[in-house]
Amino acid sequence: MYATTLTRDPFATYRQIDAVGRTTTDGPGLVQLLYKELVAALRAAAWASDNRQYATKSDRVTRATAILFALEAGLDFERGGAVSETLARLYAGARRTIVDASLGQDGTVFRTTADTLDEIAQAWRTASAA
Repeated sequence: MYATTLTRDPFATYRQIDAVGRTTTDGPGLVQLLYKELVAALRAAAWASDNRQYATKSDRVTRATAILFALEAGLDFERGGAVSETLARLYAGARRTIVDASLGQDGTVFRTTADTLDEIAQAWRTASAA
């Protein structure tokens, strides 16, 4: 699988191998990785939007929404209760905001959303360290 991918895009292959290696960690580690990738995708979408790099913007928006779906799918509503419900609403709202922003050419919404989600990522890092 990697050899076939390598002939097309070696950088994509490296990222795939790296992601597989990093996701074999515990649950909180995976959540932290997803948030990091989500924030990076949104910041890249903002740059691409501001610089009229539409293919890059589309790719980063797709990545961000996929990560939001993954984060939502990982919620444990039985154990997480109200926190899981709140996060589910946050993720759904962020997806709507990102998709709506993808129709425009202003990167501000992507940056604002990235900043908000980065604050949540900071909270995850703090909670995991405790």
